Amino acid sequence: MRNLVLASTSPYRRELLKQLDLPFEAATPLFTESVDQRVAPELLVKHLSYGKAESLRRNYPESLIIGSDQVFVDLRGRILGKPGSRSAAIKQLQAMSGLSHTFYTGITVYDAKTRESISDFSTYTVTLRSLTDEQIISYLDRDRPFRCAGSFKIEGLGIALMEKMSGEDYTSLIGLPLIKLTTILSHFGVKVL
Repeated sequence: MRNLVLASTSPYRRELLKQLDLPFEAATPLFTESVDQRVAPELLVKHLSYGKAESLRRNYPESLIIGSDQVFVDLRGRILGKPGSRSAAIKQLQAMSGLSHTFYTGITVYDAKTRESISDFSTYTVTLRSLTDEQIISYLDRDRPFRCAGSFKIEGLGIALMEKMSGEDYTSLIGLPLIKLTTILSHFGVKVL
């Protein structure tokens, strides 16, 4: 069995990968994320997930390295990511309130030994309830999702913000599309079942 490395500091991605019951280690990617508004979101998340995975190839020269990244697109077609602060999260949720938004999550498996890689992406759409400023502030103060795309944690209290959700793989909304990952890992000889 090849050594698997998750190029992520996200505890949510680690928890998701544990669901596949495969041994792995997590490492901080040596990659700086940059959102370029001129790039289509599906290409951007594939690029970011590849950059994270490839950045660890020297540290893990015999490993299969998994990278993932996520953005969402607002109604004006702008690509948005993590708010980074409470004030930015308030603005993000105010703008998202009562509307549907599509999240794009990129996934890459990079074989450090052969330098072969496969990248893909998954989409998931959420429709937020119409939220008052009081509800937004209450949510943010309780869940503190400032490092989460969209300013919410769907695996936490963020579910209460939702009116409906739809997509091909709910795990992509959390940040690691396990259905796509399982398919890509099988290409590299890693059988989950």
